[in-house]
Amino acid sequence: MIRAFYVGRFQPFHNGHARNVELISREVDEIVIGIGSAQKSHTTKNPFTAGERIEMISKALKKFSKLHYIIPLEDVEYNALWVSHVCSMSPKFDVVYSNNPLVVQLFTEAGVEVRNTPLHERDKLSGTAIRKVMLECENDEWTDFVPPEVVDVIRDINGIERMRNLNRPDRSFLPFSVNLPILFHP
Repeated sequence: MIRAFYVGRFQPFHNGHARNVELISREVDEIVIGIGSAQKSHTTKNPFTAGERIEMISKALKKFSKLHYIIPLEDVEYNALWVSHVCSMSPKFDVVYSNNPLVVQLFTEAGVEVRNTPLHERDKLSGTAIRKVMLECENDEWTDFVPPEVVDVIRDINGIERMRNLNRPDRSFLPFSVNLPILFHP
């Protein structure tokens, strides 16, 4: 049995990701999907929570016949420890699929086989490009770039409104300043 590891931020999970999971599944028996930067949410670059991303992926892959695991992975600010961190949070895997140069370098140094994944219509199918379309278009053009199940999750959580609020220059929609420290009293 061969188990693969495929990591991404999935902000949001899009058709390019879905195609890669499908292609990976032709070569392996099981797939571990790592949700990178799991601790980040509610920012312009990372608008969705780890739980929302898990829901997007789970629903998009429901029809998928291969066994897959979805695990949230918080960032480790010390890159030399990142592979150990991933391995401690994940079921054991045999091969990594990635095009990210840092991911490729770190796993290669750790002695893990790394295989590249195709970049599908990268000008349209990247999280950055899709988030931009989500913000700028008044119509639902963005729905062409993500699986229908992801569209449903984003609509259920009012994701477009959240993204627009997060991108407002005045951020006056916030009921308090997010930069104020939280003080604890004994």
